Amino acid sequence: MPEGMDPLGARSQFVNIQTLPTWQQLEEDGERIPQDLSDSLLSQQSFPSPFPFRPDINSKVILFTGDVALLNCTAITNTSNELLNDKNPVSERIHQLAGPELKDELLKLKGCRTGEAKHTKGFNLAARFIIHTVGPKYKAKYRTAAESSLYSCYRNILQLATEQSMASVGLSVVSTAKRGYPLEDATHIAFRTVRRFLEKHGSRIEAVVFAVSDTEEAVYRKLLPLYYPRSEEEERLCLPLVPADIGNSEGEPVVPERQIRITEKPGSLEDDSEEDNLESDLGQVGHHAFARMEGDVDKQRKLILQGHLSEAAMQKQHQRNYNRWLCRARGEDLSDIAALKALYQTGVDMCGRTVMVVVGRNIPVTLIDLEKVLLYFIHVMDHIAVKEYVMVYFHTLTGEHNHLDSEFLKNLHDIVDAKFKKNLKAFYFVHPTFRSKVSTWFFTTFNVSGMKDKVRYLDNLQQLFTCIRPEQIDIPPFVLEYDARVNRRSQSSGL
Repeated sequence: MPEGMDPLGARSQFVNIQTLPTWQQLEEDGERIPQDLSDSLLSQQSFPSPFPFRPDINSKVILFTGDVALLNCTAITNTSNELLNDKNPVSERIHQLAGPELKDELLKLKGCRTGEAKHTKGFNLAARFIIHTVGPKYKAKYRTAAESSLYSCYRNILQLATEQSMASVGLSVVSTAKRGYPLEDATHIAFRTVRRFLEKHGSRIEAVVFAVSDTEEAVYRKLLPLYYPRSEEEERLCLPLVPADIGNSEGEPVVPERQIRITEKPGSLEDDSEEDNLESDLGQVGHHAFARMEGDVDKQRKLILQGHLSEAAMQKQHQRNYNRWLCRARGEDLSDIAALKALYQTGVDMCGRTVMVVVGRNIPVTLIDLEKVLLYFIHVMDHIAVKEYVMVYFHTLTGEHNHLDSEFLKNLHDIVDAKFKKNLKAFYFVHPTFRSKVSTWFFTTFNVSGMKDKVRYLDNLQQLFTCIRPEQIDIPPFVLEYDARVNRRSQSSGL
């Protein structure tokens, strides 16, 4: 049968990505900046490129003009709508080659929110898996929200790929023409998000293939050198063309703190001046000792009790204070805290809620900057806490130097947004000691209202697995070893 005639897609149709040239191997034959113009631009630039020449990253990147459904990557991406039944060229081609089983499998996923990523088997495709995501609908006045959602699409695709040990990923253009996202703007977000992810997690991914159509290729080929320069010369030539807005250290769009002030009584100068005074009392985040943050909150509470500040004004002030911390968290280099692997996202619990893990032993309290710890917590948790989630805290083999004191925890509680507390549905405390139980009881009883009822003490992992399936949680090896040793001891003593 001639190639292309097999309704299921003949194997000869599929493209072996190992035969495709990497971005580093491609000749630098793109459009060049006129030398006199580039010299003029470079003379105004004295800062290093935010995307330096990295041949190790470039060797993982492939630009493929063709059908993403033909790639034999470990996973390919399908861009769809919230019901996962969108009819666009990419999705229709994937369904055609994957076969009817894919439609049945998608029904089990029960949809997908904008910015999320879910996966299914690849069925008759060469790819073992398909990662489904939903890009945002673009409207100019909601551009900030669209940028954040599109970033989440690419970030969650890559995060899911690494969690599921997918060695290679074929990325289609997530935001289709139907959704109205300007292609060039979307490409900037895609490139910087993938670049930042490979910088931090490149060892876990062997290849990322950008699969584009003929009409999309020109934009991709034009912008790739800005984020993946193939030589130091190309890095210098492209530096003036790199956008001013490149997001934070993850490539995530940074939303400036809103400057609009809404008074409870429009036209009331007295109310406005009170909030201005509070703003100056708080100062800028990082300009005061860490312990003074609690004093600021207490001062506001005192003003409320004295009748000088309403509850609504207090909430607005608290939100502004949180936004300052969030802006700083998104703009600061927190890679040293991230490297501790003390806080990370894993799978979902039995109810489908996101699971966050805290590893007590990985927190060297006496050796780290606690303010940066708080910034990292806010940075990681801000997008998690918008919906219901649970936390698993491994107290396993912690020492005195790993324990965050109650003052730090109280400051954290006072600063974080209300959604953190509202959407936290359970706090699983694994391998607690008698002392830690007593400390937690005092803290949740007298310092954090509504928290005590969410804490569950679990003596072993089997109890945890009744709430979260083993394959849905990444457990440190030392925790597994400790739990097995304690279980053997318990079984021996019971015989």
